[in-house]
Amino acid sequence: MNILLIGSGGREHALAWKLIRSPRCNKLYIAPGNAGTDMCGENIALDVLNFSAVAEFVRAHGVGMVVVGPEEPLVKGISDYLLSQNDLNNLLVIGPGMAGAQLEGSKDFSKEFMQRHKIPTARYRTFQKPQLAEAIDYVQAHKLPVVLKADGLAAGKGVVICFSHQDAVHELKSMLRDEKFGAAGEKVVIEEFLSGIEVSVFALTDGRNYVLLPEAKDYKRIGEGDTGLNTGGMGAVSPVIFADNIFMEKVRTRIIEPTVQGLINENIHYCGFLFFGLIKVNGEPYVIEYNCRMGDPETEVVIPRINNDLIDLFEHAARGTLNNMTIDTDPRHAVTVVAVSGGYPGKYEKGKEISGINADDKHTVVFHAGTTLKEGNIVTSGGRVLAVTSRADKMEDALLLSYAALKSVNYEGINYRKDIGLDVIKLAESLSA
Repeated sequence: MNILLIGSGGREHALAWKLIRSPRCNKLYIAPGNAGTDMCGENIALDVLNFSAVAEFVRAHGVGMVVVGPEEPLVKGISDYLLSQNDLNNLLVIGPGMAGAQLEGSKDFSKEFMQRHKIPTARYRTFQKPQLAEAIDYVQAHKLPVVLKADGLAAGKGVVICFSHQDAVHELKSMLRDEKFGAAGEKVVIEEFLSGIEVSVFALTDGRNYVLLPEAKDYKRIGEGDTGLNTGGMGAVSPVIFADNIFMEKVRTRIIEPTVQGLINENIHYCGFLFFGLIKVNGEPYVIEYNCRMGDPETEVVIPRINNDLIDLFEHAARGTLNNMTIDTDPRHAVTVVAVSGGYPGKYEKGKEISGINADDKHTVVFHAGTTLKEGNIVTSGGRVLAVTSRADKMEDALLLSYAALKSVNYEGINYRKDIGLDVIKLAESLSA
């Protein structure tokens, strides 16, 4: 089968790395890809938001499956467009249509969806620009800290936790009045702050059935000890010790199954990944957010722990037969540590030549996130540059392998956290004491 994978980050390199391990993969195209995906298949300079161009490429190259990695094409309707083409009625598309992608594309829609289907989440209210005065009154009387969320996609920067009413009012004005996030901030969700420990849970669904993938915990802050600015993700670990059988049964019955049933009840066909950003509060799961695709860098620890043929899973999802599938999970621990550009998540320079990336082995693989090829050399092209993933029987050993591999990597301004997974290790030690 010829496959087109949409995207250019670490998530897409991990998916490409897995897809080419299937004997069913004949030719893999990645649009636009990066220096890492170039080693898995053929990178294609294609505007993935130009859906007619994507469809034409599918026709011209005999593509049988399209896998959509990032959220923006999904929210803008790439799946709907491809599936609407009469001559592509045999095409398998992994990724929900616009209606389902609203779970990520609109915070207000997702909160209303959870409310309709009695899915546990934080209390909230939504305000629009003409309601600014009312919103200010509401936030000034709100318990602190308080969470402000831009309704639409804001490149991962649309969520602000405010620890004073003064900051909350300032951020509210910036979003609604000053259009800080443009169209994404035309609505703002004001939400209660939940205190607990976060975990990412993933399901692959065909719209009626689902399979549960390995869970993960990611690390958003730039600095050790979860300090500093938020990023797209500085690392991740899987499995997660506090997501035990009792907790995951609550997640399954109170969150995953009501979500899938809610989509059915609202006549929203959904084929693809469901990402549940959860927080565990006093042993109970609450939804912080939905995503309509896999997370990044969580993909880099989840995908290597799946022993199944990914093409088989995707085909059953597209054909509505996931009830015939079970996930074969590698019991080993997976850890990924993300190396970023100097200055990230603020301003940073691109084009820094990278050296010392060791060849993949059975324990460690280097996934490319923000890289490109320039005159035969691998150079930086983004804030998050590499995700170094290792697997071992113990998390401590997986960490040692990833940090050992990173020691040989060199580029100007390289930066990475030195404490990924240490909190989980300490929790495991305390539970076993």
